[in-house]
Order: sequence, then C-alpha cells, then structure tokens
Amino acid sequence: MTRPHGSALRVTIFVGECDTHHHKPLYSEIVHRAHRAGLAGASVFKGIEGFGASSLIHTSRLLSLSEDLPVAIVIIDEEARIRAFLPQLDELVAERLVILDECEVIRSAGRHQDTERRAR
Repeated sequence: MTRPHGSALRVTIFVGECDTHHHKPLYSEIVHRAHRAGLAGASVFKGIEGFGASSLIHTSRLLSLSEDLPVAIVIIDEEARIRAFLPQLDELVAERLVILDECEVIRSAGRHQDTERRAR
C-alpha cells in the first residue's frame, strides 16, 4: 500500500446504497477492489439526502424514509495508480457518476504510525 504525499488524484464514485454487484453492496465491491489493487485508501460516506439522474429525491427523514440513500466512495492515491484502477470502475459503475480531481496530500500516516508519534 502506498502513502501519497504531495500531488495526488481523488476519485469519487456516487452510487445508491442498494446498488449491488453479484449480490454484494456495490460500494463494498469497489472498496475491496481498491484494497486488492494496493491503493492508499478508500472511504464510503452515506448521504442523508440527494438526487441524481432520476430526479427522485432520496432522504433519510422519517416521513419519507428512503431505502436507497446516496453513497459516495472516495479513493485517493498517486495519479498513475488511480488511472490504472479506472478500468475496474468502468466495469462496475458504467451508468453512475464518477469524478476525478487533483488534490494535495499534506499528511498521510497509518494509524499505527500516528499512535507511535503521540506516545513520544
């Protein structure tokens, strides 16, 4: 696994909470593939409200409780590594919104390293 520092690329994939790939949550499949590809990190964020191409509003409010809330998967790594991973995303999310943007990593430490620094 790499730990990017400086210039990096962030890919954000928007899917629905109920989207699946071979009976498994799509967001989970994407995270596991990113992990197997050795990418620096991936996180899944569950939205509380949103709409997309269908123009249907999905919300977590009690009166209109949706079972298909928006989910964003964010993956950050060096540009070359992200671009090498894109074909796997094409296979999984052909009809969904995928955003690439440049970012700058100012700190990247694993939890173990971070704990050791605090102990000193």
